[in-house]
Amino acid sequence: MIDLTSVAPTTWFATGYAVVLVIVAYGIDLMSHRAARNLESHRTAGFVYHEDHDAWVCPEDQWLWPQSFDPDNRVMRYRGSPTICNACPVKDTCTSSAGGREIQRNVDPWPASESARFHRGLACTVATLAAAWPLVSAFVAPTPTESWGLAGMTLLVVLVSLPLWSHLRRARVDPEGVVFRSSDDNAADRAQTAHHQLTRRTAYWSDRKHPAVGDSAPGHGRAR
Repeated sequence: MIDLTSVAPTTWFATGYAVVLVIVAYGIDLMSHRAARNLESHRTAGFVYHEDHDAWVCPEDQWLWPQSFDPDNRVMRYRGSPTICNACPVKDTCTSSAGGREIQRNVDPWPASESARFHRGLACTVATLAAAWPLVSAFVAPTPTESWGLAGMTLLVVLVSLPLWSHLRRARVDPEGVVFRSSDDNAADRAQTAHHQLTRRTAYWSDRKHPAVGDSAPGHGRAR
């Protein structure tokens, strides 16, 4: 049985150092991922993505269709109809653009973006330091038992850190494999949506919630 009181302080320090740095590494990755997710949620607040149509629906029940793919920033750009957006009763709180509201969607999973890969790389660097210290200490430990213990700690740190490295090495989504439906591809969907909206005879969601004075019933607001 190992007498813990006889373990050298440098061994305890190397072990504690490795544990703390692993926690810091995952903390960096978690915080950066959460910040990116919160930013994305803020940018698309109220908008709902429909994967089957590759399009977004805004809070006013209008569709934003794909317009272009940006290969440099790895994002798909969607835009609403300028005619509809400029006549929207809540345009001032949505966008200042006269060309319609734009939404961007990252086509690659975390951490494929440049910012995400930077923070993931930083986390991996910290994890490397966590493994390096006990490994170096193993060669100068005062007893063989402590050397093997530090070597085991190094192996444990490497195993715990593998998810960070495996995700960092993931290949980005192939641009040729990105699902992109052009305006022509979405023509049938647009026609069906337009027919559906026409039969409902409603304008904007805000109009249906707050009918204008003089309207006989909700749902008879401004025409699209």
